[in-house]
Amino acid sequence: LKKNLRDMTSWNHTVVTYFQFLPFSSIPEIQGSLFCLVLLMYLSTLVGNILIIMITMVDAALQSPMYFFLKNLSFLEIGYTSSTIPKMLVNFFTQRKGISFLGCATQMYAFSVLGITECCLLSAMAYDRYVAICHPLRYTTMMSWNKCFLLSAVSWLIGVLVALGQTTFIFTLPYCGPNRINHFFCDLPPLLKLACVDTYKNEITNYIIAILFIMVPFLLIVVSYVQILHTIFKMPSAGGRRKTFSTCSSHLVVVTLFYGSGIVTYLRPKAFYSSSSNKLLSLSYTLMSPMMNPLIYSLRNKEVKQALKRLIAR
Repeated sequence: LKKNLRDMTSWNHTVVTYFQFLPFSSIPEIQGSLFCLVLLMYLSTLVGNILIIMITMVDAALQSPMYFFLKNLSFLEIGYTSSTIPKMLVNFFTQRKGISFLGCATQMYAFSVLGITECCLLSAMAYDRYVAICHPLRYTTMMSWNKCFLLSAVSWLIGVLVALGQTTFIFTLPYCGPNRINHFFCDLPPLLKLACVDTYKNEITNYIIAILFIMVPFLLIVVSYVQILHTIFKMPSAGGRRKTFSTCSSHLVVVTLFYGSGIVTYLRPKAFYSSSSNKLLSLSYTLMSPMMNPLIYSLRNKEVKQALKRLIAR
C-alpha cells in the first residue's frame, strides 16, 4: 500500500493538508499539571526577556556592544519560544491537536530562522568577549557600533536564507499519510518520518546544515573561550582573574544550555532517535534555555542587577 501511495504521489502534489500532534504525555491525568507548568515557564520567559530588553534600552550604563547583543538575544528568545509554546498550550485542551500544512511550514520556518540566528548571535557574543578580554586597548575600534550592527545583520541574514532553503526542501516532499506527528511542534526529525519517499538526501542535507550552522558557530565559541581562558590564566592577580571571568561566565552558561540539547537533538545518529527523549530535549532548548537566560544574566552580572534596581526605582 505504501508503495502504491508513493507511486500515486508526485513531488508537486501533497495529499496531507493537516498534521495532528500526539499528546505530550500518554498519561491524561497529568495534562492539567503540564499545562500549568509550561504556561508558568512561558510567562516567566516573556517577563524576564522583556525586562532585559527594557533595561538595556533605557539604562545609559548598559549602552555597550555586550548589552546590544544581549538585547538582541532576548528578542530572539521571545520569538523563538513564541513560535512553538502557544500552539502547544492550546493543544493541551483542544480535541483536534493539530496544525494545517501551511501553518506547519510557517512554524518550522519561524523556528528555524530564530534558532539558526541565535547560533550565529551567540558566536558573535563570544567574539565580543574575546576582543574585550584579549584586546582591551583595541576594543572600541574592533567592536565599533557599525561592526555590532553588521554582525547582528549577518546573523539574521544567515538565519532567514538557510531556514528558507531548509523549509522549502522539507515541504516539497510528498506527504500522503499518516499525518500524526509525535512531537509538540513541527520539527525536522518527526516530519521526515512522515514523508512518502526515501528521505536519505534530506537527512544528509540536514546534517550538513546542522554542522555548518550549529557546530561551526559552536567551534568558534570554543576557540574564543580557549583564547579568553589563556589570557585570564596569565593574569597575576586572583581577584583580577575572577572579575574578568565573571564578565563572560553568564554567556558561557547560556551557550552550554542551548548547544547541549541542540547538538544532541540534531546531530545524533538516526539509530539513537527516540520520540519521547526528543520531546524533552526540544522542551529544554525551546523553553528552559530562554527562561533561564534572563536569570543567568541578571544573577551573575552586577551591572544588570544595578540597572534593574534603577528601573524598579523609577
